[in-house]
Amino acid sequence: MKNLSILFASAAALLAVSCIKDLNTLPLNDYDKTSEVAYVDEDSYLKGLAYINAYYSFVSQNDPGTSDLPSFKDAGQSELMRQWMVLNDLPTGALDISWGDTYVEPIESHTWTNAANTAITAVYTRALKGVVLVNEYLLQTTDKKLADRGHDAFKPKIAQYRAEARFHRAMFNYIMLDTFGNPPYATEENIGGELPKQFSTNFAEGRKGFFEALEKELLDLVSDASAMPAKGEVKYPRPNKDAVKALLARMYLNAEVYTGTARWADAKKYASEVIGNGYSLHPVFDELFLQDNGEKCSADEFIFAIEYDGEDARSWGGTTTLSSGAFNDKMNEAVAKYLGKEVPYVSKEKWNGYRIPPSFVAANFEGITYDKDKPLGYDPTVGDQRLKFYIEEDPASYKRSGESAGWRLWRYPAMTSDGTVFPRGDDKQPDWKCSSADLALFRLPEMYYIYAEADARLNGGTTSDATAVGYIKAIRDRAGLTTGASLSVADILKDKAAEMLWEGQRRQDEIRLGIFDTDKNRYVYPLIETDRSVNTNLAQNPGY
Repeated sequence: MKNLSILFASAAALLAVSCIKDLNTLPLNDYDKTSEVAYVDEDSYLKGLAYINAYYSFVSQNDPGTSDLPSFKDAGQSELMRQWMVLNDLPTGALDISWGDTYVEPIESHTWTNAANTAITAVYTRALKGVVLVNEYLLQTTDKKLADRGHDAFKPKIAQYRAEARFHRAMFNYIMLDTFGNPPYATEENIGGELPKQFSTNFAEGRKGFFEALEKELLDLVSDASAMPAKGEVKYPRPNKDAVKALLARMYLNAEVYTGTARWADAKKYASEVIGNGYSLHPVFDELFLQDNGEKCSADEFIFAIEYDGEDARSWGGTTTLSSGAFNDKMNEAVAKYLGKEVPYVSKEKWNGYRIPPSFVAANFEGITYDKDKPLGYDPTVGDQRLKFYIEEDPASYKRSGESAGWRLWRYPAMTSDGTVFPRGDDKQPDWKCSSADLALFRLPEMYYIYAEADARLNGGTTSDATAVGYIKAIRDRAGLTTGASLSVADILKDKAAEMLWEGQRRQDEIRLGIFDTDKNRYVYPLIETDRSVNTNLAQNPGY
């Protein structure tokens, strides 16, 4: 049993009053009377925190097939993690989707506008709603609230819970900063008060102000006076101070994009602090993505992860999408046969949509060559061992709208580390259709890449520093690849494209490399117009 999933059902009921139907309900009503019933003991506060911890993957308080955002007929498409990955990988060529959903083509072709788009709406709404959930939790856990309820004895533990909640708010706000540039900044005061505002209606000034406010909160959370737990003080998958530092490292790596001022030394500093706190590369790369990855990898490589569980934390987004999105019948049978499985499948579902264009494979992945005579369409014993592919047609025949061409990734099969294949789902046991693989938002290799890239940026674009090169060598050794004595920024990010494929970071990397789009307005997505129609404080991003 996972550590938080047993709390999720009751936690959802506890905070059901907190969940807005859409952004039109901001500001929220005063729920004090309901909270007096909900927060009855110390465990109630942990359940409230558990729901916030799960909100990255939850789509409602009911079941994974029903979204609490009424504009979404497909609940899975309203999930934050699924669509955040789409917005970060789909426009880079690291992902292609052959489904006919109208939101796909504009993002693939860089032609999105401020018109309604499923992926953009989901990320904006979910991230801002996550901020609102945390803000309400913070209002309901003040010292005064605890004293009024006769819960003074809980203060030390609640102080820790509040710090963890603030980290989640920082994560949701980071998603808003990176994805939308100059979004509204919502605080506790906006619940029952004024609608949230931007720091400035001038895009550059507003984004810089948002970055600085988020930086201030994160620095407070890692300070000695913070109640944020240290590594080992809370069970996986709850965040600790290393998760805060990892987020700081990622923000500082992109600081020049966000604020106009590079912060390479700060990125290197915080990456180094995380690296030095007892993490190590998991020896078996494939186990990072299997159904029991949380149990296998949380002790070494996972810094902060989102929990999924086929029984208690189900979702049609997240790793269920990553597991099922690429498979069709031919792929399922071919991969199962290659792995020597008795059953003719290693995926619970066959959605037949996710692929990787041949151009991206050729540009970024070493030793991956089409061979029609091989069962998987290539020789998996040659080249980068991190990549698990199936291809059934010559890449030369690839078309974005075609369903059979393109490289299909099976990084998230429905298997455990001992080789067991999960049963196929059916109407009697639908839980089996959902993935139990956790999704790591921060892994140790990212800190290695940040350290090495920051060092290269500080040294004219190339690093030959033994520590920096050693970190990349360790990653590539695990992949069965060799490493040179020096590495350019492009070298580092090319390797990262394989290591962190479909982990939602490629867009940021291409923006820093200057290869994402010649129109810098495309560096961010538009604020959704349904929010702007209600919140007239908000200026739209340039170009939209």
